Amino acid sequence: MTWNNICDCCGMSRRDFLKLTGLFSTSLGITLAAGGCQSDPPPTSSTPISTKVSASPANSSSSDQAVKIGYLPITDASPLLIAHARKLYEAEGLTTEAPRLFRSWAQVVEAFLARQVNVVHVLSPITISLRYGRKFPAKVVAWNHTNGSALTVLPEIETVKNLGGRTIAVPFWYSIHNVVLQQVLKQEGLKITRKAQDAAIAPDEVNLVVLPPSDMVSALANKSIGGYIVAEPFNAAAENLKTGKILRFTGDVWKDHACCVIALHEEDTTQRQEWSQKVVNAIVKAQLWIRDNREETAQILSKEGSGKYTPHPVPALKRTLTYYEKDFYSKQGAIKHPDWNINRIDFQPYPFPSYTEELVRLLKDTQVEGDTAFLQNLDPKEVAKDLVDDSFVKKALQQVGGLKAFGLKEDFSRLETISI
Repeated sequence: MTWNNICDCCGMSRRDFLKLTGLFSTSLGITLAAGGCQSDPPPTSSTPISTKVSASPANSSSSDQAVKIGYLPITDASPLLIAHARKLYEAEGLTTEAPRLFRSWAQVVEAFLARQVNVVHVLSPITISLRYGRKFPAKVVAWNHTNGSALTVLPEIETVKNLGGRTIAVPFWYSIHNVVLQQVLKQEGLKITRKAQDAAIAPDEVNLVVLPPSDMVSALANKSIGGYIVAEPFNAAAENLKTGKILRFTGDVWKDHACCVIALHEEDTTQRQEWSQKVVNAIVKAQLWIRDNREETAQILSKEGSGKYTPHPVPALKRTLTYYEKDFYSKQGAIKHPDWNINRIDFQPYPFPSYTEELVRLLKDTQVEGDTAFLQNLDPKEVAKDLVDDSFVKKALQQVGGLKAFGLKEDFSRLETISI
């Protein structure tokens, strides 16, 4: 297959395709250039992803394609994986392939662009950069979870101010982690930098670097970084190993924020509406089940579980899903709003427009790599309407008792609460 064939399949020019892949990583671009379109083995943490792109017929029937899940081994992926483990997709009349584990967000995005996977959990800011920065037709159809992330630091660090002069890792520039972290740092009067590894860092600066989540725990343990902000269970893992402690939960900064969202190809939401509806139905039912079965969820997702969905032991996952002791974490400073009565991680599917609007506003004031001119021209309300299609999740909620089944009001609205 030639480059022209790839671009025809994707509906983009070659130039746009190269720009799009370049947004996520240099290595990703190298993989494309070197690998061409030949078929590769299923990707693992160390297997390159092929660039084969399959065009899907516009008139395909509703359930003719398999559910192909792409995920990172983090608890954010729980609804997708539990729906697979409990055969909830099959209960909707769908077929599934084995979920595909990726090591980094760049790999997940590459596989999604190439249609090697068609159902992904992805950082909510990534969907904004995809759709508006690079004009790729990704569509958010539901939230995957709320909260579920933290700022974890070396044990000797007592306050955010102590982060001055240190390097902190984020999982991706377009991430809620980067957004929240920069707000917290600015509140303390710290300057955000993005310097080379061997560059000097001033006492009032915090240097940000991108690391895959799987590299963060070891980097903290050997003190090559002062901390990291990332999804669970990597924060719980550092706690259990006693190599780090939680300085702040992100959900205690932005109450019940989304982190990962469910993204589908827009083509599937418009031309395979029945298929898309069934996918969302299964995920919503999985979310509801997880809320009442947290310890069993930890077992299923663990390396000891039959599905071996993640490399994490049960204790780290169990701590993530069940442990949010307010007295303990309040004394540590990780929780400043115990009255919010939130969970360390929770699950509910409705994509509140107010969140998307606030996220757009904050992204405009957040340092990321690459061209960000497109962000300045975005209208928050228009993005909330255009990026998100909530029609599928609203129908799915009707099958499980509505938003009240998740402990939420039924008016599909909320006020965003951010308090640093």
